[in-house]
Amino acid sequence: MNGLLLAIQFFTVIPVNKELPLGRKNVTMMYGSLPFIGAFIGLGMYSVLALTFNVAGFGFFLAAVLITLTGVLLTGGLHLDGLADTSDAFFSYRDRQKRLEILEDPRIGAFGTMAVVLFLLLKVALFQELIQRGGDLIVLFVTIPILARASMNIVMATTRSAKDKGLVHYFKEQTNTYILLAFSFAVGFITLFVIGFFIGNFLALIILLVISAGVLLFRSWSFRHFGGITGDLCGALIEGMEAVLWLVALFCM
Repeated sequence: MNGLLLAIQFFTVIPVNKELPLGRKNVTMMYGSLPFIGAFIGLGMYSVLALTFNVAGFGFFLAAVLITLTGVLLTGGLHLDGLADTSDAFFSYRDRQKRLEILEDPRIGAFGTMAVVLFLLLKVALFQELIQRGGDLIVLFVTIPILARASMNIVMATTRSAKDKGLVHYFKEQTNTYILLAFSFAVGFITLFVIGFFIGNFLALIILLVISAGVLLFRSWSFRHFGGITGDLCGALIEGMEAVLWLVALFCM
């Protein structure tokens, strides 16, 4: 239970007014609970879709904007902040050490601003297109956030920390890697089975291939440009993986 509460406390805006222990078991379960936090966020987004589009009769575009806004609000913009910082650091074209310093800078630069704006526009466009095509989208709204976060867990567990300080470095030291990997793979495959059962095996297979390629490419990219993983890179991975999986769903449906 403490692991779930930690996940809610760290990865959502839901207040948990309790000081929780950060021992090895609790931190491992915090990350293990993260995919379920994704399911909760996805359900919240789908609820907004059902309320605005199906009940209130809002148009495609406004519904898509409100769905996107819901995802941002529920996470407190945490992962978007990681995307912004990662963009500022990467597009600075500086050496590795300078990029890590830029990641630590709380200010957002021009590249980070452009990345966030373009990314939000992309998500609005993807949601609008999916709504226009119709169908029962609840399975996708629940499963895609789960898979994005399970993918992040796999990358974090198998990639060294780029810095010898910070939350991700501390959490990696406190995480049982084998348990987290086993749990994340199990959740991932169960989620793919659900997609295959309710939507189609073809989409489940394509998603599996895309996630596998994405995890390998992101690990390599992180090593090459940052020397490992950071909290900002983890946030950027979640946002990027979600967008890619929404795009895959759009192509395959």
